[in-house]
Amino acid sequence: MGSIEAIGIDAITFSVPRSYLDLGDLAVARGVAADKYRLGLGVSQMAIAAADEDPVALAAGAGSRLLAASGRDPSEIGFCAVGTETAVDHSKPVSSYVHGLLGLPSRCRVFETKHACFGATAALLSATEWIASGAARGRAALIIASDIARYEIGSPGEPTQGAGAVAMLVSERPRLLELEVGRTGSFARDVHDFWRPLHRKDALVDGKFSVECYLDALGHAYRDWQEQAAGGEPLVRTCYHVPYGKMAHKAHRVRSSVDGLDEAAADRDFELTVAPSLRFASQVGNIYAGSLYLALASLLHAEAAALEGRRIGLFSYGSGCAAEFFAGRVAAGAAAMVARLDLGAPLAPGARARLTIPAYEALRRDDASADRRASEVSSERPFAFLGVDPAERRRYMSGILRDG
Repeated sequence: MGSIEAIGIDAITFSVPRSYLDLGDLAVARGVAADKYRLGLGVSQMAIAAADEDPVALAAGAGSRLLAASGRDPSEIGFCAVGTETAVDHSKPVSSYVHGLLGLPSRCRVFETKHACFGATAALLSATEWIASGAARGRAALIIASDIARYEIGSPGEPTQGAGAVAMLVSERPRLLELEVGRTGSFARDVHDFWRPLHRKDALVDGKFSVECYLDALGHAYRDWQEQAAGGEPLVRTCYHVPYGKMAHKAHRVRSSVDGLDEAAADRDFELTVAPSLRFASQVGNIYAGSLYLALASLLHAEAAALEGRRIGLFSYGSGCAAEFFAGRVAAGAAAMVARLDLGAPLAPGARARLTIPAYEALRRDDASADRRASEVSSERPFAFLGVDPAERRRYMSGILRDG
């Protein structure tokens, strides 16, 4: 890395749709006990995207907020990658739209990454290696995870939906998290645990098998990471990929078993080392590629001051499957940066509206025609999808979209 002393996450923010569904309301509508969702899944609310809130609009919203809150000018960005499994085009990447909407420089590497929920991690690791190689020449990378998790109404996956985007600025001398570049544990295997055919917006999943694949990949990736990072300081916190909160609980038991802990000890450790990272996810639900990084934002929001100078682990999993375990050290002064970023703002009281069950079901029934109906929606969000034109080109509003 030459004279580069540290590389990592300089800033992080996220955006969510303007509406959410309370899982208690869904439980009543589906005739099940509320605790089956709230305790069984570890989720109390899930964000629901409207027609004008597609992955591009969510990504641009998160990226715009990131640049403003971090004090970075768009001219400082030389790398823009979006990890998503909710692509809007088979050729033109989400990142290309974001590049234009945010006014990023033309001298910029722009692409989209896809490997189910692993896509954003692939982008993040590519960005750190880009900086480490010297190719960045002092510039920063904008990495965004943007996804909408949809399952059919009444299906087993219905209570594990969600939507949102997490944006991260990756740079030298990061103000939040210094990553251990080049020291990761990897695992990959060709499996069919989760898939979304090209003609569908709803995902298909072999639920039990997918959980097995996730946990197996974690064990392998963690052991590989231990070999790369032997002799380092212990991890004081761990963030996991969180399709739902209880998945992190299962993951921590597996990781703890590799460390020689029994389930009782793992459960006690979970409350201290993992639970603080799950608070945002419990209010947003599953955001696929952004789930791990929403967990990181939640952890920093809760405990940045106590964690400065200390080492944390991160585990990323993408169905199909690919996994990576890596670590970083919370930067000195991170608490002040977290306060500046105001990470909890998108979930503050009054920031979102609670959907009724009929309103939610109407949105979901109309998913197939969303591209044609987006222009009918009036939004006061700074970025909005306006639908497709006669040549099938997607159109977006950058600024405030109002009635008339």
